[in-house]
Amino acid sequence: MTDRVLYLIRHGQSDFGWQGERWPSARGEQWDPPLSERGAEQAALLAGRLLVMDLEPFVVYSSPLRRANETAEVFARLAGTDVKVDDELVEAHIGGWEGKPFEEIIGSDPDVVQHIRNQRAIWHRAPGAEGGDGFRTRVRTAVDAIVDGHPDANVLVFAHGGVINAYVGDLLGLRQEMFFLPENTSLNSVDIDGETRTVRFLNDVLHLTDPLFFE
Repeated sequence: MTDRVLYLIRHGQSDFGWQGERWPSARGEQWDPPLSERGAEQAALLAGRLLVMDLEPFVVYSSPLRRANETAEVFARLAGTDVKVDDELVEAHIGGWEGKPFEEIIGSDPDVVQHIRNQRAIWHRAPGAEGGDGFRTRVRTAVDAIVDGHPDANVLVFAHGGVINAYVGDLLGLRQEMFFLPENTSLNSVDIDGETRTVRFLNDVLHLTDPLFFE
């Protein structure tokens, strides 16, 4: 098998009211909410789609954060497989903004709204945030190691919007930290042929908008 597909999958909607225990990453504690009720519904619709896709043979990896791992587990249970957790797939650490409501972030940096309105990235403005180049290197190294470790299988990676931007942006030669906003449970696919990686499709949420295709 030489032609394979890497699926980079964003988690379902988070429970934004979560104020519980954080995940202790190497870069500092990170906000770690579970899926919201809507997020669980999205994960179920995604799982239904993945079950009817031509994935075999495949492996499933996930970020250690709850929202990604819970999304992966919904599919894995139905598919009768396990989820391998890789700590290096965790979302970018955003320093002093971790777990803060958007209103509080705006209050600490009023220029954030202008950045968002004008399609400019904001993570680099967070105090103590993980550096963009280091984040990209971390993500690229982790994902490529997973792909190389399973030379005969398609790879499903359940992770985060920043992780997807970091990997795909690097492939496309885009230097900004975010160049698109992956929807919750979106499929983003990369064709793998030996050492060649080619972006196939981005931000596909047909399972949310037209689930009848996957019944």
